[in-house]
Amino acid sequence: MDKNFNYSSLKLGIIGGGQLGKIMSQKAKKMGFHVTILDPTFNCPAAQVSDKHIMGGFYDKEKLEQLVQENDVTTFELEHVDTAILKKLYDGGHNIHPSPYVMELIQNKYEQKKLLDEKGIPVPAYKDVKSKEDLSAFGFPVVQKAKLGGYDGQGVQVLKSLEDVETKALKGESFIEEMVDIDKELAVIVARNIEGQMKCYPVVEMLFDERVNICDSVMAPARISKEIEEKSLEICKKSIEALDGVGIFGVELFLTKSGEIQVNEIAPRPHNSGHYTVEACATSQFEQIIRAVTNLPLGSTKLISPAVMVNLLGEQGYEGEPFIEGIHDALEIPELSFHFYGKSFTKPFRKMGHITVLDDDINIALKKANKAKEILKIKGSKKV
Repeated sequence: MDKNFNYSSLKLGIIGGGQLGKIMSQKAKKMGFHVTILDPTFNCPAAQVSDKHIMGGFYDKEKLEQLVQENDVTTFELEHVDTAILKKLYDGGHNIHPSPYVMELIQNKYEQKKLLDEKGIPVPAYKDVKSKEDLSAFGFPVVQKAKLGGYDGQGVQVLKSLEDVETKALKGESFIEEMVDIDKELAVIVARNIEGQMKCYPVVEMLFDERVNICDSVMAPARISKEIEEKSLEICKKSIEALDGVGIFGVELFLTKSGEIQVNEIAPRPHNSGHYTVEACATSQFEQIIRAVTNLPLGSTKLISPAVMVNLLGEQGYEGEPFIEGIHDALEIPELSFHFYGKSFTKPFRKMGHITVLDDDINIALKKANKAKEILKIKGSKKV
């Protein structure tokens, strides 16, 4: 797409209609673009705010082809999608970003890690698993990861003994990683447009819910030294250059207790660690991906205020139609923004919404966010 393209009539297709697609759609609509969503779920979050909803799965070749052919540009809110038909469409001249070739590489976490390693980007020690004996190659404990299909803590298993190899090991294709002595888990959102312009958002710190290994909260900026910050940003830029990716990428990092930075994995779409950017940055990650894939200049990634984002997960013991408990008291907290995704069904640990709290002092923002987290509960119509 060149600068003479008539952006007032631009049609954008998004594969995936969850919360990421919803906020992407809202930002695209603000810019005046026509938005079509592909998702198998009726009244999915993104369908509630887009112009058109194609009901279809992410491996439905006919529906994927329809989406791409009806739109000027197609992008993604998820990576688990049939890349075979998309590669044919991309090779035929359709605008699909990130390219299906990048998506295919990132889908396979082993191949992703292998590429980064070959490009000299620091990653944890890893090994392909071809036999049961390979699972104990690094000793114990060790982290086993599925090559395909893992997300939000799924497809990851910590093996602590030979007994675990027999009883807990993942089935299917996998690889192992050394157990990293982690000080902090960090992340950086990186944007890159078609012309190669690249911008990084601030380094953030991710805190996890250990019950299910899902990101619980994000602190922006991370509580790290200037040296670690600069090193993290450099590694993230090199990672996206290695992929030759276009769009928005969430780069997850390990900061080890010895001060090393290692890339954990990369998501080729808006990332949970970047939700804070809606309120706290000059340009949100959701607007930035629209700019990147339509070859518009990237917006400023300046942090306007320190912020803490907390995921609102479905409460344990409940499922069914969601009920938001404590919203009145939570919204009394200064500089708190509440996001509910519009999902019609809740279940334990499902991502149902998030809050972002701003404050000039990151530690006070964290206290306010934790207070809100204690108040806000997403329960369901049925106890389980």
